[in-house]
Amino acid sequence: MKLKSIFLIALIMLLPLGVAVAQSKVAHIDTQKLISEMPEVIAKQKELAQLEKTYSTEIENTYKEFQTKAQSYAAEAENQTEVTNQARQKELETMQQNIQSYRQTASEDLQKKQVEMMKPLYEKAKNAIEKIAKAQGYDYVLDSSAGGSVIMAEGKDLMAEVKSELGF
Repeated sequence: MKLKSIFLIALIMLLPLGVAVAQSKVAHIDTQKLISEMPEVIAKQKELAQLEKTYSTEIENTYKEFQTKAQSYAAEAENQTEVTNQARQKELETMQQNIQSYRQTASEDLQKKQVEMMKPLYEKAKNAIEKIAKAQGYDYVLDSSAGGSVIMAEGKDLMAEVKSELGF
């Protein structure tokens, strides 16, 4: 009995939503797929991949240099003074910190460049979606990709009326 009541209440509450949707034209698009297939995006992704490869190569070469020095210093440690060994240990620690710092900087730079490169392309896609939607008379365009949202909302916005109802 309680379950039927809840179902009936939910149905009554959703009925106006169905009427509102019936009055509006709604379309959808998978923006992730659209963007991933844009030639400009593919070109920028290749550019970013090349930059990432460059950073990776530099980090790898520096790490190999570090390993070579560490092995060399370890092999020579018995024949060196304590002061020399401590200085070498400090040098290795500094190299390791520099490698970590460079890795972090490279990662941040890649993220920054990705945002710089992709933002205009996302805007271009959004503008094209809005242009086509308006030309075809759609009130709403929903993003059908995972975690998508509303891309365009030309329908009635109830914000002012709801705020008034709530008293603010």
